[in-house]
Amino acid sequence: MKTSFIQKSILSFFLLFLLPVLAQNKSDRELILIDKDWRFSFGHLYDTKKDFGHAEGYFSYLTKTGFGDGPAASGFDDRAWRKLDLPHDWAVEQPFSESASFSHGFKAAGKNFPEKSIGWYRKKITIPNSDLGKIISLKFDGVFRNSKVFFNGFYLGTEQSGYNGFEYDVSAYVNYGGENTISVRVDASMEEGWFYEGAGIYRHVYLQKTNPIHIKANGTYVTSEIKGDSAEITAEVSIENKGNSKGDLEIVQTIFDVSNKQISTNSEKVSAPEFYKTANYSSKLNVKNPLLWDVDNPNLYRLVTEIKQNEKLIDIYETPFGIRTIKFDPENGFFLNGKPLKLKGTNNHQDHAGIGTALPDEIQYYRIAKLKEMGANAYRCSHHPPTPELLKACDELGMLVIDETRLMGINDYHLNDLQRMMERDRNHPSIFCWSVGNEEWQIEGGIIGERITNIMQDFAKSIDSTRPVTVGISSGFKSGISSVVEIMGYNYLGNGDIDAHRNEFKNQPGMGTEEGSTFATRGIYFTDDAKHYQSAYDKKPRPTFYSIEEGWKFYSERPYLAGMFIWTGFDYRGEPTPYGWPSVTSYFGMMDVCGFPKDNVFYLKSWWGKEPVLHLLPHWNWSGMEGKEIDVWAYSNCDEVELFLNKKSLGKKKMEQNGHLEWKVNYAPGTLEAVGYKNGKKVLSDFQKTTGKAENIKLSLDKENVLKGNVSVLTVEVTDKNNLHVPTANDEITFSIKGGKILGVGNGNPTSLESDQFIDDIALVAISNFKEQKINTASLPQQLPNYSKNEWTEAFKDRDYKKQAPSYIYKGEFDLKNNSASNVVSFFYKKIGVQTIVFINGNKVESSAEDPQKYILSSSILKEGKNTIHIAATPLQKIKDWDVMNTDPGIIQVITPAEPSKRKLFNGYAQIIIQKEDNAKEVILTASAKGLRAGSLKN
Repeated sequence: MKTSFIQKSILSFFLLFLLPVLAQNKSDRELILIDKDWRFSFGHLYDTKKDFGHAEGYFSYLTKTGFGDGPAASGFDDRAWRKLDLPHDWAVEQPFSESASFSHGFKAAGKNFPEKSIGWYRKKITIPNSDLGKIISLKFDGVFRNSKVFFNGFYLGTEQSGYNGFEYDVSAYVNYGGENTISVRVDASMEEGWFYEGAGIYRHVYLQKTNPIHIKANGTYVTSEIKGDSAEITAEVSIENKGNSKGDLEIVQTIFDVSNKQISTNSEKVSAPEFYKTANYSSKLNVKNPLLWDVDNPNLYRLVTEIKQNEKLIDIYETPFGIRTIKFDPENGFFLNGKPLKLKGTNNHQDHAGIGTALPDEIQYYRIAKLKEMGANAYRCSHHPPTPELLKACDELGMLVIDETRLMGINDYHLNDLQRMMERDRNHPSIFCWSVGNEEWQIEGGIIGERITNIMQDFAKSIDSTRPVTVGISSGFKSGISSVVEIMGYNYLGNGDIDAHRNEFKNQPGMGTEEGSTFATRGIYFTDDAKHYQSAYDKKPRPTFYSIEEGWKFYSERPYLAGMFIWTGFDYRGEPTPYGWPSVTSYFGMMDVCGFPKDNVFYLKSWWGKEPVLHLLPHWNWSGMEGKEIDVWAYSNCDEVELFLNKKSLGKKKMEQNGHLEWKVNYAPGTLEAVGYKNGKKVLSDFQKTTGKAENIKLSLDKENVLKGNVSVLTVEVTDKNNLHVPTANDEITFSIKGGKILGVGNGNPTSLESDQFIDDIALVAISNFKEQKINTASLPQQLPNYSKNEWTEAFKDRDYKKQAPSYIYKGEFDLKNNSASNVVSFFYKKIGVQTIVFINGNKVESSAEDPQKYILSSSILKEGKNTIHIAATPLQKIKDWDVMNTDPGIIQVITPAEPSKRKLFNGYAQIIIQKEDNAKEVILTASAKGLRAGSLKN
C-alpha cells in the first residue's frame, strides 16, 4: 500500500466523520455514541429465578405499560454486575465444549447452555431538561439476537434479527433532568446462520436527539447520472414530523468534495408533513468534472442536507456518497465507470481471532486492507447485512461489495429486513449488487423459488433501481431461481454446468458468488488427519470442488463471467470441514482467523495484483527428513523462475499464465532460493532458510493499521540468533501491558482450544435460607450475640408492616467454591432496614467508602464452603399500604482475577489485539516465554 493512499484514507476519515459531528452541533440533531460503561450479567433461558425474576410480576411488561420487572425495571440493583464497554461478544469469552454447536465453533454458549444463552445489559444516562420537546431515540446497529429493549421500565420492542439495525423513540418515557435506565435482554439461543455469530450487543449503540421535524432514519438517497463532463445528482430526502408544527420548510442540499470545498447547492421551499407523517422530496444538483469512485481511487463526496423552519436550522444530516457507474454485460462481464473490471472477490463472515464478532472499527479497516493487499477488489457479505463500519471501510479503501440479506421470503419478516438493509446501505458507492439469497436448497430448483425471487427482486428495485440483484445458487444451474434471477450467482463450478446454463440464458450475466472451498492449515505441508492438519498446497479438496487455481483459471478465461468470490478470504469459527471436534475453525480461508496469510494468498497476489510477486514454499526446517523428497512450489507472475539449493541451480522453468511452478527437491539444510526473471532480467528473489533454535521474541505493529485509532494489531513471532523467523515455533508467550488493555489473542490454529480472552471471572452467589428474629430494642448490636436456634422464622413471611418490631436480626447462608486470597469478595447489600449492621461468620464488617451499601469481605473471615451472614436492621416502614417492600438482602460477588494473557505460537506466529487507554500517552506491551529473550513494543 502506498503512503499517499494511506494519507488520503486518513484525511477522508477525518472529513467524513469529524466534520459532520461538528456540523451537527449547529442544529437540534445530536448523535451520541453510548458504548461506554454498561453493566452485564447472564440470565437464564427458562428459569425465571436465575433470570433475576424477570417476567414474574403480576403485571408483566406486556400487560401494563411501564411494568418491566427484574433487570428491566429502572430501580433494579445491578451494582454487582460486570462493567464493560461495547461492542461486546459474550460467546467468544466462553470455553470450548464438544457438546456445543459445530457450526458456531464449539463455543459453550447458545441453546445447549441455557445459563449462557441469555445476556442482560444495563446502562444509566442523564438527559437534561433542555432536551424536553426533542425526539429522543435509542439506535442499535445490531444485537445478536432476539433483543428486548426497555427504557425506565417501559418495554420498547423486540428485534429478532441479529444483523439489522433498529431504533426506538423514547421521548415520552424520559426522566428529563435526571437519570434514565436502558435495559436490554438478549437471547442468543437460536442460531440464524451455520457459522459463528457471536452473542450480545456486538455493534455500536447511540443516543439520538432531533427536532420533531427531522430527516427520518436512513432518510436520504443519492443517485448520480454522468452526462459528458458533469454528473447530475438526484438527492432524495424523507422528512418526518413527530410534532404539531405546520407551515413551510426550506430544504438546502449542498455537496462538498473530500477537501470540504462546496461544489454544488440547491434550496427549495416545501410544506411540512402532517403530524406523524413522512413526506419525500427530491432535489437536482450538478457536479462538474466529477472525481469518480473506483477501486484504485475511492473518491468520495459529502451531501449535507439542512432543514430550516422560519430561517432557523432545525436539522442537518450528512450523507457520504460516490459518483460511479456500474454495468453487467452478459457477453463481456462487469464494467466500472465504463471500463471492464474482473471481480476478484472473497466471501467473509464478521469474525476475527480473539474478539469474535465484536470488531472495533479499526479491525474492519485492517481486514479490508489485508484483502486489498492480496489483490482483492470485491467483498461478499456472507450471509447477512454487515456492520455499517465495514461498508465505510470499503468505501474509503476501494472495495466493491455484494450486500446480502439473511433469508428469502415474501412476508414482512423477509421484505422488511431487506428494505431496512437497502435503505441503510444504498448510498455506499462500494455496493454494486444486492443479494437476496444464498443456497436455498429447498426452493432453488422449483417454481416456489422463482416466485419468491421475482417478488424480492422487484421489491428491491422499488427501493434502489440503480443496482442489480443476485442469488447464490449451488444445487444445479438449470431451473427455478437460476431461470429468473437478474445476475446469476454460481456457487461452485462443480455443482453444475456453467457453460451450458450460460448458453441457455445468454442474456443473463453471471459471476461466481462462491468458488474454491479448499482446505489449508497455515504453515503445514503434509496432511495429517489424526492431527487435523490439511496441507497448505493448493489442491482439489473434493470431487465437486476445485482448487483456487482451477477456479480462477475457469473464471478468468471466460469474458462473459464477471469474476469470482473465493470461499473465503479469512478463516472463521465454525464449519471445521473436513473435520469436527477438536477443530473449531474453518480451513477455507486464504488467511487464517488472524489474517496471517496462507500460501494461497501469494498465488492470488500474483495474478490479481499489479506488482511483481515471487513466493517460495514450503519453509526449509525439515530436521529428520534429510535426503527425502519435498514438494517445492513457486507462486509468481514472473516470466521464468529458477530454483537454487545452497547456490546449486535446480533448473529454470517458464511460468504459465495463472499458474504456478513445482519442483521435487531432496531435502538438505541450508538455503532454498528462487529467482524470478522478466524479459530475461532478474527482478525478484525469495528464499527459505533453515533456522536455528528460537531465542528471541519479536513484536511488530501490522502495516495494515491504516487509520490510527485506539486499537492496534500486533504480530508475535520468535527468531533465532541470526534474527531469522522460526516457522516451526510453538512456544507459549505470556503478555503484560501498560497504558492499555488486551482485547484478545489468537494464532490461527484450527485445533487450538486456548482462551481467546483473559477476563476476570465474576460469580454472583445468592444468599439462601434467609430467616429472621425480632429484637425488642432499636439499639443494634455491635457484636453478634447468641440467638435462640428455635426462634428463627422465614424472613418477611406474613410480616405485619403496621406492627413491626423495633429491629430484626436476619440470618442467611452463602457458599464459596474457594477462598483464595487473590479473590475479591463483596456483599452488595440491598436495603432491608433503615439502620444496618452486617456480620460475616460472626465478624462485624464495615461498608466501603465508595458505597455505603457495599461491603468488601476479607478472605481471613471467609471460608471455603458454607458461610453465614447476619444483618441487624431497624425496619423500613410502609408509607402507603400498597407499597412493595424489598425483601432481598443482596448478593455476594466473587471476582476471580484473570490469568495473564497468553497464547502459543502456531507455526511461528501469534496475534494480539490491544486498545490504548483514553488518557494514556503510550502503550507498552511486553511478551515473555520460558527460555526466550523477552520482547517489548511501544505504540
